[in-house]
Formats: sequence, C-alpha cells, structure tokens
Amino acid sequence: MKVIVAKDYEDMSARACEIMVKSVKENPRAVLGLATGSTPLGLYRNMIRDHQEKGTDYSRVKTANLDEYAGLDKEHEQSYAYFMKHNLFDGLNIDLANTNIENGTAADAAAECARYNALLEELPRDIQVLGIGSNGHIAFNEPNTPFGSETHVVDLAESTIRDNARMFSDIAEVPRRAFTMGLKNIMNAKKILILANGANKAQAVYGLVKGEVTERVPASVLQLHPDCTLIADEGAASLLTEQTK
Repeated sequence: MKVIVAKDYEDMSARACEIMVKSVKENPRAVLGLATGSTPLGLYRNMIRDHQEKGTDYSRVKTANLDEYAGLDKEHEQSYAYFMKHNLFDGLNIDLANTNIENGTAADAAAECARYNALLEELPRDIQVLGIGSNGHIAFNEPNTPFGSETHVVDLAESTIRDNARMFSDIAEVPRRAFTMGLKNIMNAKKILILANGANKAQAVYGLVKGEVTERVPASVLQLHPDCTLIADEGAASLLTEQTK
C-alpha cells in the first residue's frame, strides 16, 4: 500500500484529483468507482474545476457508486444519487446514462443486489475511490462483514449513523439500512484510492495500514490489494509511525 500524508484536507483533495484526472486522461473510457459523504467533496470540487479550466473529457467515462440508502428515492435530497448529481455530475460533461448506483427503493432487495453485482462484472472499475469510517468500515461494510461479500443490504452501525447524521437535520432522519457493494466487489477494482481526513479517523487508518488483516476492521483487507493508495491528512495519519510524503 502506498501512503501519502497530505498537509490538510485541501491538500488531500488536490492530490486525489491529480490521480483521478490522470486515470481519465490515460483512458478516456475509464470506469470510475465513486464514493459519497463529506470526505470526497473536495476531490469532486477539484475535478469540476479541472474540467472547466483544462477541459478533461468525461463524455465516454462510466461510473459505479459504492452505496445507496435503502428507502430513499433518487430525487430525495439526502439520497446518494442526488448527492452525486449535484456535487459532481452536474459539473462535468458526463452522460448520466453512464452513471450507476443501487436503486434505494427497489421492491425486491435481493434482485437489486443481483442486478448490481452483474453490472459490476460488466464494468470493471479502473479506479475505486473510498473513504473510511471511524470504525474501519469502507462503503457500508461494517465490522465483521465477510471479505467475500458482494452487494448486499446492511443494517448500519450506530457509529456510522452518528457519523452520517451531520448530513441530516436530525439523527432520527438517518436511514438505518443501505445497499452497498461488498468487500469482494471493492477488491475487484484495478486500483483503489482511499482518502482519510481528521484525527477521528486516526485509529481506523492505523488499522488499515498497520493492523491485523481482519474482518473486524473491514478496511484492513486493502492491505491485500496489489494497487492501493491511501491519502491521509496529518490528523488521520497521526498514529502511523512511518509516513511517506
């Protein structure tokens, strides 16, 4: 695993953007695996700025998102489909028909998971963006999720609900269940880019990089990936004894 320690959130976001833009320029038909939440917002702002100022072309790019809240329609302002459209896609020349995310309101959850697994087989991601939860989760794969898991519906941990409550007006509004890519799906990406910022992520980052590879810390499976890059700001990297800048 390559570890890059950034000075702060803005530096982390800028460095991540360099990697994403390079992937698109090298392969105009790249498949991008995308994440939601506050961590990648700076990355997405930088990608939009680069597109507007330097013309990086997304017209042939395809995307697949990690997860979606169960029970939220794609037009709901807290759905991840809405998040992606308003925080990235609207600022790029990407064809929305080429963007993919689980259907949070699917009547048959098992069929929706099967559909998304088949889609991911057809769209092997050239690069997968990840954040990391304070409990070491990636996507919505909570502690003790099997490493062999594929797309599934998960009951969110209380720590995850608390982390995500900042996006809602009241913690009671945070959905308790979500569709998520499984750890096997994530590991199938050709390259992984994981971002972490803030001292509250320091313990999870330590487990990711230096801890035991264990399902108790889902992110630790990334130690087994052949091409994984972590970009962490100084707070998130504070427990790592060896830092690579």
